[in-house]
Amino acid sequence: MERKNAWLSYSEEERAKLNQVCDDYKAYLSIAKTERECVTEAVRLAEAKGYRRMEDVMKAGETLKEGDRVYRICMNKTLVLFQIGSEPIENGMNILGAHIDSPRLDLKQNPLYEDTDMVLLDTHYYGGVKKYQWVAMPLALHGVVAKKDGTSINVVIGEDPEDPVLCISDLLPHLAADQMQKKASEIIDGEALDVLFGSEPAADADEKEQELVKKNILALLKAKYDMEEEDFISAELEIVPAGAARDCGLDRSMVIGYGQDDRICAYTSLAAQLDMGPVKRTAVCLLVDKEEIGSVGATGMHSRFFENTVAELMSLAGQYTDLGVRRAIANSRMLSSDVSAAFDPNFAGVFEKKNSAYFGRGLVFNKYTGSRGKSGSNDASAEYMAVIRRVMDDNGVFWQTAELGKVDQGGGGTIAYIMANYGMAVIDSGIAVLSMHAPWEIGSKADIYEGYKGYMAFLKDA
Repeated sequence: MERKNAWLSYSEEERAKLNQVCDDYKAYLSIAKTERECVTEAVRLAEAKGYRRMEDVMKAGETLKEGDRVYRICMNKTLVLFQIGSEPIENGMNILGAHIDSPRLDLKQNPLYEDTDMVLLDTHYYGGVKKYQWVAMPLALHGVVAKKDGTSINVVIGEDPEDPVLCISDLLPHLAADQMQKKASEIIDGEALDVLFGSEPAADADEKEQELVKKNILALLKAKYDMEEEDFISAELEIVPAGAARDCGLDRSMVIGYGQDDRICAYTSLAAQLDMGPVKRTAVCLLVDKEEIGSVGATGMHSRFFENTVAELMSLAGQYTDLGVRRAIANSRMLSSDVSAAFDPNFAGVFEKKNSAYFGRGLVFNKYTGSRGKSGSNDASAEYMAVIRRVMDDNGVFWQTAELGKVDQGGGGTIAYIMANYGMAVIDSGIAVLSMHAPWEIGSKADIYEGYKGYMAFLKDA
């Protein structure tokens, strides 16, 4: 049952392919730091591979046929791509599903304020974060501002080498006696995660004016983005770590970057979908929002977006019936691809070694997730697990199985249980990372490559 290290098997040709996949991944990870950016970049890559918007196919009155490639977007934050197979869609699809939202800090609707000649941005953290990890480090502001006239402004501050960066201050050790006595969850309060945004007063201000630093900041926002303070109300602005994904380790065997939960699975799923040749069963890549907060809302997996889009797809292919849509989804097979916790020798006590994921040993399959007594789990069937074993082994993919730590230590879940509600075969899979949910996460290049290979094999042979 011991899984071999994939690095030991690679030829020079395979190492070159591995490095290309990982270089492309780092480029994607560096650009796509919000859900909207993930969708925008994925669409750019998809259109270069011949994918078309479903709405354009509808307008043209075309009928989809085998080999056609189409995509559909929901509110600029969720994306699904289809490659039509040779079999009727009713027979089922092979689906790769991953989420593209990541833990971060969101600006509140009324975020801008001045205090003692400093302007700050008030935030509300999103997803499961260790709040103390977000202080005293370079941060960037990404997002969109929607204007009342219907236009939108994309905002990115802190990524260009010439840009300023933002920061949340921390308390100096000399005055931190009380702070250091607190539990880790209380060291930094959620309401203290306010981002330092400026400190220079407006030069042309009247001496009697108040909040001169805020006045200067608003003038800068107006000049660069044509943005008024009230526009924050209809904005989605996210605070994320500044800087590009990079190689990690003296041997360059790992990738460090923000948002690898779950863009490490989202990108490899997308790359596999885009690189696919002809398929029997329709191949699908589904990239969704809101997983980190329960898959809620119109762009989360609990919405009807995917179901409705399958109905539209079957209509465009001339295969639509209400019963056919139900059969298509129920007969599908899915990899619910989300990151797994890599075994960390620094924190070995929370892992059970026989059932942990290890760097370099390939794509991870979790027959079940959940917490403690499998609460909230999707528990894949033994028969489907056997299918996965066959597909991976027949295609020479390195893979392993794991649980998320020791039984009583906690746990986690993915979108698997939501799709399983349709009666389809679903299993949790993904790529192992270190420092999950930290501002900077670490993945193994070998595992990234094996994930890409495994997703290709699934789409082709499952």
